Amino acid sequence: MPSDNSLLRLPGGAIVMEGLRDVAARRETIAAALVQLARARFVRAGLWPDSALDTLPDPELRLYRLLRTSGGDAYSRYNSLVRELVSFGQAWDGRPS
Repeated sequence: MPSDNSLLRLPGGAIVMEGLRDVAARRETIAAALVQLARARFVRAGLWPDSALDTLPDPELRLYRLLRTSGGDAYSRYNSLVRELVSFGQAWDGRPS
């Protein structure tokens, strides 16, 4: 697994690192639900924590429900977080090996 610093330098890296840590610790958080949307991609990239349980069903719905319970505009926050996840994935794919 790459160092935390190399991941944090990528767009969306902070929320992805938080989510991966939360998944490893089996915490159900907004960040954990977000990274579970891209579980297959993280597994292929070697980023998915070995200690993580299988992804629970419907991570999209779980993320949205968590956002709704935390207050604010869940729809806008959901879209913003997904854009961050996509930006991270694009930056990950484009990084020098």
